Amino acid sequence: MDEHRRIAGVEEVPEESTLLATLRPVDPEAVDEGEGDLGEGEDGAPEVEAILTRAAGEVRAFRNYCQHWTDVRLDKDDGAFVRNGEVFCQTHGATFEADGGYCNFGPCEGAVLESVGVTVADGAVYLDDDGYDFVRLGPSAGKGDGGGSRIDFTGN
Repeated sequence: MDEHRRIAGVEEVPEESTLLATLRPVDPEAVDEGEGDLGEGEDGAPEVEAILTRAAGEVRAFRNYCQHWTDVRLDKDDGAFVRNGEVFCQTHGATFEADGGYCNFGPCEGAVLESVGVTVADGAVYLDDDGYDFVRLGPSAGKGDGGGSRIDFTGN
């Protein structure tokens, strides 16, 4: 596997949270400016975020924005809340199946998170989506502030 596309070791992907990675779209024109995971690299090129999940031994990756309000990030740089194989949108309480991204509860029920292709090989997770290049673990530039929200179901 190409080491430049290595995201993390499988064991680094938590089962009760998510791992956040920054990607660069190969085609910058394909990015919607209204998506909450959109940032800008130091060179001005657009960056997007992906969350990695691990459920039932499978590692999956999805773009880091909710299907209800696309300006809301699921993982605000401290790991999205995951319980019983479901990723929670802490802004409005929707739940998404960690193994496929399907919203099974909430205002966007029936929607599906945008998938990012990854492959597991030799104990590591590699980006396997020709639409993106791996940049780094962590948030896209300017996204480490928690991305303010309108409401919050975390009790904060």
